[in-house]
Amino acid sequence: MDARLRLINDWQHGFPLCADPFGELARETGLGRAAVIETLRLAQDDGRVSRIGGVFAHGSGGDAVLVAMAVPAHRIDTVAALVSAHPGVNHNYLREHHHNLWFVMTGAHRDAVEDGVAELEKVIGLPALRLRMLRPYRIDLGFDLRGDTAQVPMRRTADAPKTAPLPADQWPLARLVEAGLPLVDRPFAVWAEELDRGESWITQCIDLWLAEGRLKRFGVVVRHHELGFHANAMTVFDVPNDQIDACGMALAEQAGVTLAYRRARAEGWPFNLYAMVHGTNRDAVKAVIDRVTHAAGLSRFPREVLFSTRRFKQTGARRFRGWASAPVVAAVPEVPHALAG
Repeated sequence: MDARLRLINDWQHGFPLCADPFGELARETGLGRAAVIETLRLAQDDGRVSRIGGVFAHGSGGDAVLVAMAVPAHRIDTVAALVSAHPGVNHNYLREHHHNLWFVMTGAHRDAVEDGVAELEKVIGLPALRLRMLRPYRIDLGFDLRGDTAQVPMRRTADAPKTAPLPADQWPLARLVEAGLPLVDRPFAVWAEELDRGESWITQCIDLWLAEGRLKRFGVVVRHHELGFHANAMTVFDVPNDQIDACGMALAEQAGVTLAYRRARAEGWPFNLYAMVHGTNRDAVKAVIDRVTHAAGLSRFPREVLFSTRRFKQTGARRFRGWASAPVVAAVPEVPHALAG
């Protein structure tokens, strides 16, 4: 693999937690430090990379909920713009289904998230399904960019012991980790100066969060669409509660599955097991869905496949960077209307 692509692919997890991380990547790839930083800066500028930062585990702090709306076709653009403008929304997609607009609302606490969803319902005039995470089987542990879909089974979410949310005095660092690392020679020193902490305290704290499972990973966070993975589908299954964990864990072990998790059912929405598959084309994604459905013992259960057709917004979560004082109609979305990603 080309050294510049390796920077994006190989360090989605395991990013060096040291004083000179980009120098370490330079030694690993054979590129100079300046070339490493410039490559990553260009990847951020053109949208292939969202940030270099952390993906927090469910329950680490703040709150989030997956939301679905059934929007009439003639209102899609208007409604999607209102949803994307909300500062708490970090993902917003159009999918092939009666419930066609899917977005994630994040916030500093559950009340803020519920207020955000309720405010959008009021402004838009449509009800929303709230589909809360109950158990992750694999959540955002990186994405293999080789091939038409993920070629090998991805890292499965470990069954980490339950931990309390991050204490308030660690939220300032969590906000920085959520926002992304500055692309400078000594990035952790920049954070240390901002927080009036030692550089080693910063890296040790992140390392501890990873060991505790509070952070699922710390590294390069990519945008699939910009890297050629234009097709994605969310497959949902209606699985009996006493069988869902076995099926979910089996699903998480299958090559090609990029996300797997259990969510709460809702009125008119019986599905509780979700699997995401990303690929370079629709046929490759369909083939993976058929294969993993059989391999995970899910063929006998009702399912629906919801391909994305448009991506309205894709940004980092705002669990720790509160938005409570922001208006419902905020700045232009970071990623404008596009094909699905």
